[in-house]
Amino acid sequence: MATQRTSIHGQWSSRLVFILAATGSAVGLGNIWKFPYITGEHGGGAFVLVYLLCIALVGIPIMIAEVMLGRRGRQSPINTMRSLLAEEGAHRGWSLLGWSGMIAGFLILSYYSVIAGWALAYVFRTGSGLFVGATADGVSAIFGEFAGSPERLLGWHTLFMLMTMIVVARGVRSGLEQAVKFLMPALLVILLLLVGYAMASGDFMHGVRFLFQPDFSRLDQGAILVAMGHAFFTLSLGMGSIMVYGSYLPKEASIASSAVIIALADTAVALLAGMAIFPIVFGNGLEAGAGPSLIFQTLPLAFGQMPWGSFIGGLFFVLLVFAAWSSAISLIEPAVSWLVENRGWSRVYASTMTGAVTWALGIASIFSFSGVTLQDIILSLVGGEGEPAAGGLLAMTVFDILDYLTANIMLPLGGLFIALFAGHVMSRESVREELAMRSPLMFRLWFGTVRTVTPVLVVLVFLSAIGVIGGE
Repeated sequence: MATQRTSIHGQWSSRLVFILAATGSAVGLGNIWKFPYITGEHGGGAFVLVYLLCIALVGIPIMIAEVMLGRRGRQSPINTMRSLLAEEGAHRGWSLLGWSGMIAGFLILSYYSVIAGWALAYVFRTGSGLFVGATADGVSAIFGEFAGSPERLLGWHTLFMLMTMIVVARGVRSGLEQAVKFLMPALLVILLLLVGYAMASGDFMHGVRFLFQPDFSRLDQGAILVAMGHAFFTLSLGMGSIMVYGSYLPKEASIASSAVIIALADTAVALLAGMAIFPIVFGNGLEAGAGPSLIFQTLPLAFGQMPWGSFIGGLFFVLLVFAAWSSAISLIEPAVSWLVENRGWSRVYASTMTGAVTWALGIASIFSFSGVTLQDIILSLVGGEGEPAAGGLLAMTVFDILDYLTANIMLPLGGLFIALFAGHVMSRESVREELAMRSPLMFRLWFGTVRTVTPVLVVLVFLSAIGVIGGE
């Protein structure tokens, strides 16, 4: 039996608060922005069914494993893995799992904050009536002018990072817990108001049929792999957030049931977002498969034509900001907790320094939207000149590089190694002791899945993401 550890950072006051916090980490731009547009691109209902199956086979097993590792170690992801390696007598190379998660969260936040800044700006842009009566070309021009203005993007990026740092600096009970107690209920209320509005003024039944009536002729290998990948990424797995939140979980709380509730809540938010968005899109004769521009171009066009559109549009972007904010505080928390543990810094100083470095890295992403490539940055630093890169890494923007590196490489590998560590490296007795599942059958089902099925599926996601198999 392992020595009972306690976290120096404190712990959640209850299991409900942990569920709210972890759901807040999982619910983010991926639910409100990405899920609706990839569902639109891949035909609706059949894609949703595959997505739900992937949540069950990939998302929930890995979430249970990651929360278990966090609570077992009671420290930042890096120190948790070091403690567990010593406890299990495992190779020290597994400590890279803690490092990769913390670094991935840090890198993601640097560009995530920029996109969240867009949402923050659009609260005021939509609410002020900027899009009332605007044409499709006009909405597109407004977004293009905004995305191509580094000064404006920097201002909104800075504001969002300050919001995030203030919450994290206040600690687990006074900062993170108080934030999620407000943000998650508020997010749900706003989302339900938007669904109610869609029922009253949009083509609601068309949206419901699109989401829940399967058309398997629209499915192909690419759609299945996209569903599998999104099911994995939407739960914030492999980036240290869930592990560090698990380290604050009270000992008596059930990990398995908490993970299932979190996954169901995250999925419910994604489906509710679809039920709010698609009726508005269809009711205004717009395209459901508009891709990434759905939120910042297609929807503002619809809001500009709707009764009460400015108010409803502003409310929608408040929802988007709240979702992004709850995720952002979880992305920076692993690095802050590690600095407090290993450097002896106060949370205020650790949050300030981590936030400042993340903010500075985000500036490179801001210039990405003005077409600045990695080669341009290198040449500006060395003072040289050269021909534009024909392709490859040098021709990519920093935003594209960070997005590809984290989403396609670091997170799948992180999730894979979490599953392998929990299923093959930790002793069965340690796992059983920490999870304390009441049903032996449920334990065997989860343990078998995390040892075999989940790793195979994650490998398929990874190989697809790097272009080895499948794809669209």
